[in-house]
Amino acid sequence: MKKVLILAALMLLGATSLPADEETVVSGQQAMNITIYPRNLALVKDRRTIDLPRGTHTLAFREVSAQIKPETAVIQGQGLQVLEQNFEYDLLTPQSLLKKYVGKEVTLHRQHPVSGEERSAQAKVLSAGDGVVLQVGNQIETEVNGYLTFPDVPATLRDRPTLTLRVESQAAGAQAVELTYLTTGLSWRADYVAKLNDADDRLDLSGWVTLINESGASYPQARLQLVAGEVNVVPRPMPIQALHRQATMAMAPPPPAMAEEPMFEYHLYSLERPTTIGENQKKQVALLKADQVACRKEYLLKGQEHYFRSRAGEIGQKMKVKVLVEVRNEAESGLGRPLPGGVVRVYKQDSGGGLQFVGEDTIDHTPEKGLVRLHLGEAFDIVADKIQTDFKQLKGLGPADVRCESEYSIRLQNAKKEAVVVNVQEPIPGEWQIQSESEQHRQESAHLVSWLVRVPPQGNATLTYRVSIRN
Repeated sequence: MKKVLILAALMLLGATSLPADEETVVSGQQAMNITIYPRNLALVKDRRTIDLPRGTHTLAFREVSAQIKPETAVIQGQGLQVLEQNFEYDLLTPQSLLKKYVGKEVTLHRQHPVSGEERSAQAKVLSAGDGVVLQVGNQIETEVNGYLTFPDVPATLRDRPTLTLRVESQAAGAQAVELTYLTTGLSWRADYVAKLNDADDRLDLSGWVTLINESGASYPQARLQLVAGEVNVVPRPMPIQALHRQATMAMAPPPPAMAEEPMFEYHLYSLERPTTIGENQKKQVALLKADQVACRKEYLLKGQEHYFRSRAGEIGQKMKVKVLVEVRNEAESGLGRPLPGGVVRVYKQDSGGGLQFVGEDTIDHTPEKGLVRLHLGEAFDIVADKIQTDFKQLKGLGPADVRCESEYSIRLQNAKKEAVVVNVQEPIPGEWQIQSESEQHRQESAHLVSWLVRVPPQGNATLTYRVSIRN
């Protein structure tokens, strides 16, 4: 079907054709507070002023979220009682206008193919589902070679989502009202940028909050607050209408950072200045900044459980060693503040002074005194060969009493010009006991054992141990 054209002037006239005495449009947002929670949920507090005579009125709140949860809407005003409320989400589009005119007549305009003269004819809309079906005189047409005009726009079609409320005003005059509601379509996440120093023992950390607005509305000069933590929300069906367009990115000025405070069992972050969150926009605002934060680089080789209860032989050659950076979230380290979960991206300067990306990892919500461990990648110059050098099945006290003993050799190779320490971790199942070892082990937990093995520069070191296991 060729594109259906609608006269723009007629649409504009129809969009404002509701009688003023039947509906009072509440416009002029005076103050706005937005609290954004995890998992695509926000609380909107929208303050406006209305001037009403005493009696019953219909109020129309425009510029509300297209993904509002209407059952959560609450309006507060002096001497104002809500009788009923409706969320009008039937928006004015060419397709919705056609559907409203099914069974009615419209005017079809088209040009004569030879003379170019424009001719008009009355047409009845028979269907507006998958395409359009028109009755023009005694003919049925399924393509519109031209454009359609409509006598008016039905009052039930809105140019923007609108919340209408039937209220009883017990007093006449101007008064301030506040509309509060929950909505989806607003979300946030934390993003961090860390810059390592040359020695890999200090980093500069910047935290940003990325706001994503796909709610179908703008929030001008809003007071912004963010909740970090797991707030329980009862699952609901998806909204009837949701807008998913490509968002634009807007970077807000960096400082000042957001103020933080505990709130119930969560943490609340407040931006100390108003900000505008535009429709279909991504915006970043500064969360925190901390310089010279103490950190520790770790090389980790972690094994698996499967080779302890059976004969394995060669377990792996040139095995990768993980590189991690660990930060203690405490004031003594230069940090010491609750960190919302997010992605930490780490950079480091090369010999020419340029920043290079060296890895990223996600962190969970981390309270003060918590530990942040970032897995940035695998070491290029450090590898390991692991082999099971012996395995014995031992006699138990019965069929359920399974016992075995095995021995392992882990050879670590270091191509760097400086010595490194590799943390070798083995998750040993069952009841276990180390029979012999070339390095002293540490018991990290009931089933996790570790050895710190120093590997000389451009050299190698070998860890051997023997362990007995009983199920």
